[in-house]
Amino acid sequence: MSTFSWQRAVIKIGSALIAPDGQRCSGRYLLPIARFINASREAGKEVILVSSGSVAAGRAKIPVNHVASIAEKQAMAAIGQIDMMANWQRFFDFPCAQVLLTYDDLHDRTRYVNIKNTIRELLNHQALPIVNENDTVAVNELKVGDNDNLAAYTALVAGADTLIICSDIDGLYSADPRKNPDATLIPEVENITPDIYAIAGGAGTSVGTGGMRTKIEAADKCTRSGIQTLIVNGRNGTVFDALHEGQLPGTLFKAQQSQKTARRLWLEHTLKTRGRIEVDEGAKKALVNKGASLLPSGVIEVSGHFSPGDAIEIHCGKQVLAKGIALYGAQELRQIKGAKSAQINTILGYDSGEVIVHRDDLVLFKP
Repeated sequence: MSTFSWQRAVIKIGSALIAPDGQRCSGRYLLPIARFINASREAGKEVILVSSGSVAAGRAKIPVNHVASIAEKQAMAAIGQIDMMANWQRFFDFPCAQVLLTYDDLHDRTRYVNIKNTIRELLNHQALPIVNENDTVAVNELKVGDNDNLAAYTALVAGADTLIICSDIDGLYSADPRKNPDATLIPEVENITPDIYAIAGGAGTSVGTGGMRTKIEAADKCTRSGIQTLIVNGRNGTVFDALHEGQLPGTLFKAQQSQKTARRLWLEHTLKTRGRIEVDEGAKKALVNKGASLLPSGVIEVSGHFSPGDAIEIHCGKQVLAKGIALYGAQELRQIKGAKSAQINTILGYDSGEVIVHRDDLVLFKP
């Protein structure tokens, strides 16, 4: 049995665990998961849920005797989403926060940053973010495996170090254990190769939309970005006791590079800079020596045309200090440069946060 450690995890819970009979929400499999979340939070760790089940939870409220249409599924999701959230909230004495996303939200630069900031603030205020596909509007996303991959995108945008995918089997096997009695559990996967994809089958239940293949796809996205991924049996309550003890009774997909390296590569090489700002010596010292976020008071000049969520270079004199994601656009920065954070709302009439570039979205360059 492998051991592992983590600090911020995304836990993906499928429809078969939320609504085992396919008609309504149930707590049958959720209590051990809730205990694990509570114990993890008490240990100073952070948890984000990606929870399926809204369509299944609303199915009984819109009974049909045929294959449900897209519009009918959307109506089921609209009704079931309330039941699904209430089902989770009853396990906790802290607030649960609903976050409904589509893939378009995650691929749009501005919305991506907004999602990131929202999740960050929810965690800062001790809330439990519960993410789900916005099935009432996301027509194209009502398809096989959407929430497995959504969980991977959530782990990326949330800056998680771990993704835990709860399945209805113990992990990844050498063959389908339901059909082959000689199938053996694979405890660790160093690299996700075509052979790993080859042993992943189709959708596992009539309730959910995901199968083992989409879980491998999610693991592939995460491990390439420095996020370790686990597949465990969500129906086995003892699994979560083991996880709390730092053990892994499932399959661990190892991160291919450290999260810091993955983030540095993403910021340095993937995002094209669309502008630059000049900062003073005080801001330079705060960034370099204290690992601080960049405040508007340290900004001297703004160059280029960029929007919130764009990558910018941070300069001090002739030195390129850093590259990061701007929370404000160039036009806004020109108005608030040199100002105190508390003055942003007065100057702009609104604020998107007290920092220009958050330290989580910034990579420093060596001189």
